[in-house]
Amino acid sequence: MSYHRFIVITCVLTFIVIVLGAYTRLADAGLGCPDWPGCYGKLTVPSSPEQVTEKHYLEQRPLEPAKGWKEMVHRYFAGTLGLFILAITIWSWVRRRRDPEQSVWLPTFLLALVVFQAALGMWTVTLLLKPVVVMGHLLGGFATFALLVLLALRSAPRKPVTGTGEWRTASAIAVIVLVAQIALGGWTSSNYAALACLDFPTCHGSYWPADMDFDEAFVMWRGIGVNYEFGVLEHPARTAIHFTHRIGALVTFLYLGWLVLALLRGGGGLAGTALLVGGLLLVQVGLGIGNVLMHLPLGVATAHNAVAALLLISLVYLNFRLWRQQH
Repeated sequence: MSYHRFIVITCVLTFIVIVLGAYTRLADAGLGCPDWPGCYGKLTVPSSPEQVTEKHYLEQRPLEPAKGWKEMVHRYFAGTLGLFILAITIWSWVRRRRDPEQSVWLPTFLLALVVFQAALGMWTVTLLLKPVVVMGHLLGGFATFALLVLLALRSAPRKPVTGTGEWRTASAIAVIVLVAQIALGGWTSSNYAALACLDFPTCHGSYWPADMDFDEAFVMWRGIGVNYEFGVLEHPARTAIHFTHRIGALVTFLYLGWLVLALLRGGGGLAGTALLVGGLLLVQVGLGIGNVLMHLPLGVATAHNAVAALLLISLVYLNFRLWRQQH
């Protein structure tokens, strides 16, 4: 198997891990195991409380095998991903001996990132779903995916045709805008604010709800030992978070939509990539609206996370095509 193909397989595995992580979180299984990296002191999920030898775990949380398996399957895949990235890093350093042009610092950074991701996964459990940790874990997963795709593009035998470079800055800003919106989505989800508004396009029947508490909504760090499962904020704070996410969605839609139209009008061989970004953007907006109107069905909410990851990758690909000719 070639180096490039192994990286592509790792990209696919990363996407699976992101989807499994979203599914675990949205299925309220993030604390399905009260310990880490095992589950009730074992590497598999006990089927009954009688199989739990360390009874203090049962005092922390009653055993729910279905939730435990959701969490452990995610951990198994995430652990496998870590081993794959370790292999890529070692492989890149070995190849460097024969090819001085071989990139080693991006794979090495990816390895450091995935180690930090593992720590965030542990803290997600030990700090009882603290929102800032959950959001950081989400962003770390997206960053891992984006950087792996960039590594795959750099290592590909055949590179895509470059664009004119006219829209480099605008495309780079698009990544920043989207990442900010993904962070807002993570903050909304981790604070259980996705259903703070059940109508659309209004919220509580108003285009600017009167009962919003922004002071409490964006407190990044709260006390240690608080169980954040199902959220601790009052409804006005959750409404403020949800409404901010909606504003962010509008800004993201307008900016990315403008960029797509500009690329389509400007030519330069980027029409296909622009249509990919635009198509994913429309699907993502539709899923976001569907989450509200259908009251956050698990499948739609998980797809919303998955398409956000794909939208980010489409922008990584666009930026790669625009910036590559500088190197």
